[in-house]
Parts: sequence; structure tokens; C-alpha cells
Amino acid sequence: MADITPHETRLDLSQDGAALTATLVDFPSVSGTEQPLADVIEQTLRALPHLTVDRIGNNVVARTNLGRGERIILAGHIDTVPIADNLPSRLDENGVLWGCGTTDMKSGVAVQLRIAATVPEPNRDLTFVFYDNEEVAADLNGLGKVAAAHPEWLEGDFAVLLEPSDCQVEGGCQGTLRVILHTAGERAHSARSWMGSNAIHAVAPILARLAAYEPRKPVIDGLEYHEGLNAVAIQGGVATNVIPDACTVTVNYRYAPDRSPAEALAHVREVFADCDIAELVVDDESPGALPGLSHPAAEAFMKAVGGSAHPKFGWTDVSRFSALGVPAVNYGPGDAFYAHKRDEHVVVDKIHQCEARLRDWLTA
Repeated sequence: MADITPHETRLDLSQDGAALTATLVDFPSVSGTEQPLADVIEQTLRALPHLTVDRIGNNVVARTNLGRGERIILAGHIDTVPIADNLPSRLDENGVLWGCGTTDMKSGVAVQLRIAATVPEPNRDLTFVFYDNEEVAADLNGLGKVAAAHPEWLEGDFAVLLEPSDCQVEGGCQGTLRVILHTAGERAHSARSWMGSNAIHAVAPILARLAAYEPRKPVIDGLEYHEGLNAVAIQGGVATNVIPDACTVTVNYRYAPDRSPAEALAHVREVFADCDIAELVVDDESPGALPGLSHPAAEAFMKAVGGSAHPKFGWTDVSRFSALGVPAVNYGPGDAFYAHKRDEHVVVDKIHQCEARLRDWLTA
């Protein structure tokens, strides 16, 4: 059990990473309710004399200013998905900490805070970013708001997003594009179907094209990404005795970060170029992020944390750093498989391992 309530003003950063994770988990911060936790993080960091602290909304940015040759960013979001009867936290006899946010991503935030408190003179200048609303709509994302209002706060040579990766380096991230394909027909009574044109039948070529699609597997910085183009929803039909005059197929394209959003859209249009589509509408898009593993800071990071890098299959906020010209990786103690689940948990040894490896990298 944690020993802090939302009424207290500072975190005890002398706790080890697992105890601090439990403290953070027992301080609920579902998306949209992060202000009390942001207040506590801000006050805790302002008490550390080696850091300068800025804040916008419920987003807190702290920095060392030692004049080092490189600046590294350690970033993490402080919100969680809604609680699923999985609070308060619970530490079992096997060294596993259970509770909402243990994996995604309060264990990573605990590591950030521990490094901020215990590495006052790192070998590289450090920027710590704690932001809100990652788990909800992109227009609410706190990191995006910081980037728009104060991009200078996010200047750096390399960024580590402490999203759950089970202490494995995941380079960059895929881009994602969601489009809605509309087919058109003509209504008629189903007893006289030849007098109409079935818009649902018209999606057959689209589905055939998707079923036969062979995704690219480009290698970027030594990492093989695996793209995917899939139907994720179909909507159509008026009544059981009516030939439908409209149908839509929602298609999601997960693409490697060597493509821009414009190139991704052009590719999707090309795939369906000879299908009878009345309209193609872009429903959502977010660019990918190059892994940047050839950057000297990234090479030093890989050497310090060990293991081999893996591509990130999915989208994370490393994309926002990439858009700012900062190469970034995902590296955190949680296992993403358990993110957002009722049985969300993190292995305590992974928290200690993540902190120790980052400390070695930043003090060697």
C-alpha cells in the first residue's frame, strides 16, 4: 500500500522504484483527472535544487542545465485508463505489483522520478517530461500541447519514452492511417433486387484486395517493420427487405516509419484504384517515427542497456519527438501485453533493472 494521499504535496523519492510505483498507482489519475498528481510531481521536482521546472496545464517539464554536450529527454504520461476494480495496488509474494497503471505507465514514471532525484550530475543534460491525456483523443494529448506551445522545452539529441516494453528497446513506431471507403448502389425491394444495385455486394472487390494484400517488411536502422492493411469495420444495410444503396468499409493501414502520411495515403489510394469506390475519406492519421538508432546517443544507450533492439509495432508518442527532429525509442519496465487489462501488473525486478540501466548510461 502507498503512503501518500491526494492531499499531500510531495512524493518521497527516497523510496525504491517499486515502492514509488505503488505510491503513484494508489494516487488515481484517470485521463482528465491528472491535476492532483501533476501538482504533487511539480512540487516534488521544484524541491530538487539541480532542476529547473516549468509547467503548462497538467504537464510538467524539469531540466538540468549543466552545459553538457548532449541533452537526453526522459518522457512519460501520468494518466491511466479507467480503473477496473484494480486499486489499491497489491504486491504479492512473487515480487509482482498489481494495479491500474502498474505497467502503463506509472512504473516508467517512477523510474523517471528516481533518476531525476538521484542523478544530480548526469554525464548528459536531462529533460524530464510528465504529461497528461495520453490515453484519450490525440487533440487532448499533453505532450502535443507542450510541443505546440513550447517546442524549446523539448529540444534534445535523443529521447526515451518509458512506455512499457519489458525492458527491451523498441525503436521508433509505426504510422497509422484510417480511411473509410464508401460504395454506392440503388435501393430496391429485395423481392425485385434486379431493379436496384447492392452497395454491400460492391465491397467484395475491396475485401478481395485486402485479403490478397502482401505487406511490406522494410528494414530501417537494422529493424524489420511489418506493415498491415486490414478492414476493421463494415457498415451497411437499411432493412431486411431492402437492397442497400450505401455501405462503408473502414480500413486501417499500419505503415513503416520510412513513409510519410502523404505517402501512406497515396499507397492506399493506389491499392484500391480500380475498385468501384464512391468516396475515400481519411478518418484518422498519425505519422510514424524513425528509430534513429544510428545516432551516437542511441548507440551509447543501446550499449548501456544491452540486448537487441526491436521495431515498435504500434503507435506511441515517440512520433511527436520524431516530428521535432529528436530520434526516440520506447524503453520501460512494464509488459505492454498487460496494459489496460483488469489484471495489469509489473514485475518488480523489471523496475529495478530499468532504473539501474538508465543510471549506468547517464553516469558512466
